[in-house]
This record gives sequence, C-alpha cells and structure tokens, in this order.
Amino acid sequence: QVQLVESGGGLVQPGGSLRLSCAASGSIFSISAMAWFRQAPGKQREMVAFISSGGSTNYADSVKGRFTISRDNAKNTVYLQMNSLKPEDTAVYYCYADLSVRTNPVPLNYWGQGTQVTVSS
Repeated sequence: QVQLVESGGGLVQPGGSLRLSCAASGSIFSISAMAWFRQAPGKQREMVAFISSGGSTNYADSVKGRFTISRDNAKNTVYLQMNSLKPEDTAVYYCYADLSVRTNPVPLNYWGQGTQVTVSS
C-alpha cells in the first residue's frame, strides 16, 4: 500500500511564505514524476508545479517566480516553497506522484489527501 502524506499548510498573510512537504511511503520501487496541484472552491483542480525524476521543473504561469518545487529522492519526498503568497493562492493543495511498487512495475498515479492553504489578512 502506498501513501502520500502532505504537511505544511495553514493560514498566512498576503506576502508571506509557506513550505509544503509530501512524503511517499509503502512498497515503492521507483518514483518518476512528482507534482503539486491545487483546487480552489468552485474551480477545477490545476497543476501548480511539476518535477521529473531528473529534476526538470515546470510551473503554472500564475506561480512562476514565487513558488519552487524540489524533491529528495532518498526520502521519497517532494516540497513546494511558496513565497509572496496572494489571496488567490488560497486552495487545497494536493501532492501527486507517478510511481511503481515492488509487486507491479507499471507506474500508477497516486494522490495525497490534500492540505489547506489560506492566504488572508
């Protein structure tokens, strides 16, 4: 069984910073892509940031220059450093991983349970 567990969400004032973490655990064989998505009330889930197994990154235009995604492959963990936060960044943030387990080499998509980020004064 694989689990993705996020942490680091909370309430922050505009202009502030938060760092999200997501740790994957279980019978993991390998992890290729990891990413962060978010979903605001009444809106569709959108990709925020993506990182490949080799460290290549991609960001939504709305967060470029403010958010940074990174990963620690030894810990099966992905991070999202969020700076200069805006009220429009308020959403539930979800961790995503494309990974294979020891009993099945075919990569599958896994999601975390989500963590709330609220940007408000």
